[in-house]
Amino acid sequence: MGLVMLVWPVRDIQGAESGNRIAFVRDAETENSIQQYAKPLFIAAGLNPGSVRVHLILDKKLNAFVTNGQNIYIHTGLLSTAEQVGQVIGVIAHETGHIAGGHLIRAAQAIDDAKKMDLISAVLGIGASILAQDPSIAIASTVAGPQLGIRSFMQFSRTQESSADHAALKYLENTGQSAQGLFDFMKIIENQELLSASRQDPYLRTHPLSRQRLEAIEEHLRSSAYTNTAYPQELVIQHNRIRAKLTAYTSPLALVLQLYPHSDQSVWARYARAFAYYRLPDLKTGLEMINELLSDFPTDPYFHEMKAQMLFENRHGYDAIDSYQKAISYMEPSDLLFLELGQAQLSSDDDSLLPSAEANLQRSLDLFPDSAFAWRQLGIIFGRQGKMGHYHLAMGEEALLKNRIDEAIDHASRAEKLFATGTKEWLQAQDISIAAGNRK
Repeated sequence: MGLVMLVWPVRDIQGAESGNRIAFVRDAETENSIQQYAKPLFIAAGLNPGSVRVHLILDKKLNAFVTNGQNIYIHTGLLSTAEQVGQVIGVIAHETGHIAGGHLIRAAQAIDDAKKMDLISAVLGIGASILAQDPSIAIASTVAGPQLGIRSFMQFSRTQESSADHAALKYLENTGQSAQGLFDFMKIIENQELLSASRQDPYLRTHPLSRQRLEAIEEHLRSSAYTNTAYPQELVIQHNRIRAKLTAYTSPLALVLQLYPHSDQSVWARYARAFAYYRLPDLKTGLEMINELLSDFPTDPYFHEMKAQMLFENRHGYDAIDSYQKAISYMEPSDLLFLELGQAQLSSDDDSLLPSAEANLQRSLDLFPDSAFAWRQLGIIFGRQGKMGHYHLAMGEEALLKNRIDEAIDHASRAEKLFATGTKEWLQAQDISIAAGNRK
């Protein structure tokens, strides 16, 4: 998991830049784990689990929320603060209740009334383009100042919050999971009520808490057959690994070693130390530690991904290719890993790898077509191969995702002239022109 901060402007409805910024993070392991937590809950709610998209926001505050469609936004602070995986699952169950209850429509209206739709548009429109700004935890930032704005997304009434709680308890019960984690998280939030508004985490302000809500969860715990049911060890380990990664990214080495001392030989502690030394930067020690983990767990895709990233970000792109290929071979298809592999192949300056790089970028875009960074990388590949029509299409798609309207129209016009009328490429150029024109 590696992060690089890139600044993207948040624009208001008229297109003027605002001062707000939100740091988005991408990490295949964290996203896949959260999707695994969410899947049974979505099924229980009658939603399509394949439609959920997890978005990570780099912020130490406790917060999580949902927006249009099945989009879950989670602050890294919530993940690193939650001591038990059940707390994260409880929060996801609650947010699923908001989706299934149709609360998003009411929330959107409330935000519109409060003239906050500019921020929602920034998160939903720009968010897609920033998600792949860097390999492996590619971070992108449209991003977040101290007044983060996200707190205004979900100003639900206490009635709606209680409704989401009730739904969460039903989903947890129907999937055989304990609601203890949800209750424990609510107790953490309850302690926030004693703080001044400026010091409270946004979760409390966007999800108003009441004693009645806590009492309802307590009543459920007294009657549920699953209250004392432990979570599978697999999920416990996943959560511990996620917390270790986030801590290693956001904390200095001294603090990481205090929390995960060398005497702690758990997988997640070793993981945290490997990442922390690499971030120092101490590539030699970081590689030694990740190689030790790979010796013990040779088929772990995320250890291979970390090794690949260590090499790639230290100008060993050619050496990183093998590790990225191994990571892909040991896990379900991932748009992020295909992107990372394609970028490593492109950076090798070996033209014989360009066809493979092109194929991997295409696979990435098949899984996540709204990645501006992937379109740009694909455009570079086409340019190096002399495929100028395809180059202009790719760069037009990137410009459209970044809301550079005139540039998108120019690339589409150039591409249209290079393809025969009626071909799929010609139609793609037409689509870009129409979409860009509609935004003017």
